Amino acid sequence: MISDSGIQSAEAPVIARELSVSDPAPGRAVLAPGVPLCVDLDGTLVKSDTLVDSVLVLARQKPAELLRIPSWIARGKAQFKKLVTASVTLDVEHLPYNRPLLEWLRAEHGAGRAIYLATAADRSLAERVADYLGIFAGVLASDGSTNLAGKNKLQAFREHFGGRFSYIGNAKPDVELLRACESPMTANPHRALTAGLQGAKTTVAANFEDRSSTLKSWLRAIRLHQWAKNTLIFVPLLLSHAWSLSTVAGGLVAFLSFGLCASATYIINDLLDLEADRRHPRKRRRPFAAGDLSAIAGVSAVVVMLAASFVLAFMVPKVILALPGRHGVLLPHKFAEWLLLYTVTTLTYSLYLKRMLLLDVFVLSGLYTVRILAGSAATTVPISEWLGGFSVFFFLSLAFVKRFSELEALRERGGSTPAGRGYHIGDVEQLRAFGTGSMFAAVLVTTLYISNPQTSMLYEHAKRLWLVVPVMLLWLSQVWMLASRGEMHDDPVVWAITSKRSLLLGAVIALVVWSAL
Repeated sequence: MISDSGIQSAEAPVIARELSVSDPAPGRAVLAPGVPLCVDLDGTLVKSDTLVDSVLVLARQKPAELLRIPSWIARGKAQFKKLVTASVTLDVEHLPYNRPLLEWLRAEHGAGRAIYLATAADRSLAERVADYLGIFAGVLASDGSTNLAGKNKLQAFREHFGGRFSYIGNAKPDVELLRACESPMTANPHRALTAGLQGAKTTVAANFEDRSSTLKSWLRAIRLHQWAKNTLIFVPLLLSHAWSLSTVAGGLVAFLSFGLCASATYIINDLLDLEADRRHPRKRRRPFAAGDLSAIAGVSAVVVMLAASFVLAFMVPKVILALPGRHGVLLPHKFAEWLLLYTVTTLTYSLYLKRMLLLDVFVLSGLYTVRILAGSAATTVPISEWLGGFSVFFFLSLAFVKRFSELEALRERGGSTPAGRGYHIGDVEQLRAFGTGSMFAAVLVTTLYISNPQTSMLYEHAKRLWLVVPVMLLWLSQVWMLASRGEMHDDPVVWAITSKRSLLLGAVIALVVWSAL
């Protein structure tokens, strides 16, 4: 169960992260000379679970293979790991390595320490990690028949090292191994492991911490700032000039419902894009890509949030009927139907459509319009053809900005084709033409709306609305100018809600509209 991995000179990447990482203490003085050092892989050397990572890559690359997982599991843990590992090739170069632990291991390797990668992961994956890092004298791993975890791992240690070895682990099954070894060490230990070691009165010689605050990680994972997009739900109500307590309350419940649904789909997208995100200079810091949150916890959160979202969706008509105030024609399940369409479309986008040239942009822009239509259903306020036409062109322009910015950033880094996309660097100028054309079309629809005689029936000072046009042109032109300079965030919505100038122009538009009432 042990094989030589061959020492290589490859340097593993040090992932730049803004964390508070604990000092692993006394360095080589922790471990006596000559004692072989065994290091766990999942959750220890790597902050994520490579088996779960492989299943997620399988879901992205070969979704039909997921149907075979139950039969694979029936063959036993070791065989299951072997089959999953054989089905995909996990990118070991960009795994979220525990930075302080890896640095310390390199120092030990440089001092002549014999270090072994000891993991319950399948041997083929473990050997690829060992070959890449080039610091291990050998590999102990599951082999398709034996799952090298817990007692099996301890037995393997005693067979190969006798009673003298050191071990670094992170989970509850590692308690027995840490009790039996010299200078037991941990890395990002689970609470169950800490409690088990305390109960066994075992003191660790060193601990290697490399993880962010759980609360901050979850706040980043659900992307609360993206909830700003869901304010589109209130657009039909605001433009109707006929809101009431019941319709406002219905809009608020719908906003919360849509927010929970959107956050769930963001997590799904992050889990499916795990490998692509790890190769991205900014996205690699996302909680699941960085290993700060487990994928299992992410799946659980998705189930809870989606359930809560649809419960709230079915409450929308009940809220409207329970509160006083005028409302339009109430279609009980219409909002839930729009929410379901949004969910299905978003998941299809994450699994397939985002890799389709141009279709991905139209779907992305359409999801914004769906929010407006959902808001119409939730507040019982019908939308006009003017609002529909404006939203199509305006959000299409923003969707093109997003793709353009990604390609522009890739060009600056010297790349040629974005991972998981259907675009090439040469498409940049064409995307710019599509996007700026859509921008001016949105402004044109606005001018036609202002000049329409019916508009004067809604606004006492309708002519003041013409002031909106130059401000809108300035805002959209600035978006494209920054994108062309490579200074635009790859999500224009993030820029819109964080840029002071953007917020100022938005406030000016709101003030002009208010003065026209």
